[in-house]
Amino acid sequence: MRVLVTGAAGRLGTAVLAELAEHQVTALVAEDPGPIAAERVVVGDARDPAAVRAALEGADAVVHTAALASPEVAAPEVVFAANTQATFTVLNEAGEHGVRRAVIASSLSITGLPFARSPRSPEYLPLDEHVPAQIEDPYALSKQVDEATAAMMGRRHGMTVAALRFPFLGDPARLAWRAATLAANPAAGAADLWSYLDLRDAARACLLGLTAALEGTPALYVAAPETLVTSPTRELVAAHHPGVPCRAELPGRTVAIDLEPARRLLGFTALHPFPEELLP
Repeated sequence: MRVLVTGAAGRLGTAVLAELAEHQVTALVAEDPGPIAAERVVVGDARDPAAVRAALEGADAVVHTAALASPEVAAPEVVFAANTQATFTVLNEAGEHGVRRAVIASSLSITGLPFARSPRSPEYLPLDEHVPAQIEDPYALSKQVDEATAAMMGRRHGMTVAALRFPFLGDPARLAWRAATLAANPAAGAADLWSYLDLRDAARACLLGLTAALEGTPALYVAAPETLVTSPTRELVAAHHPGVPCRAELPGRTVAIDLEPARRLLGFTALHPFPEELLP
């Protein structure tokens, strides 16, 4: 494949470049990152149609990871506008260019839970694509609009777009830091259900989003199958989401997210679980 990766200098984008090492890759970056694992580098803003058109030259697939990654990194109107404009521009230019396969980085934050001003609980567990959203922050809203944009572009251009709803992402060192944080304060993981995904698995999910026998514009949760804490999931749910009905057994450390759609549609299961013996 010839793939355009946006946000290629970011945490996820860098991992995607490594996963796509055997393919021809163009990296779209906001600033010159220095040496980067891409055949071609275009410096430009993912919101700029001209920059995106230049980066799309020769591409037949897109992985769009460029985004402001939380509601806390800029003013609310900036976070919302930047993320939604970038996704619209990248997918529309890709569709006009003839690209028919794309992946966008969505987020578990689309539930509205992680950045809520006061603790919230899902309507039921395990979390799936039908759980009603409770959005009150601009980042989560931008991801909701991004997924609607993907669906629209699918109809407009006949494009297959997989929106991958990622949880907390990290390399082993970052995951170790997160595990220590959650061990000290389990409540800190309640909003994202103590879930995580190794960046190598996140990147592989992106590749599968481009190569699996997929149709339409599905939104899929991808995560490690177990939580990043040692406590049993049912105990955590009872303590931090009391009264929320569970529609599955959730034995042991099973993550409270329905991962079956990603397994069925992408063939995805995480290959890099955080070692249980290293959990604090």
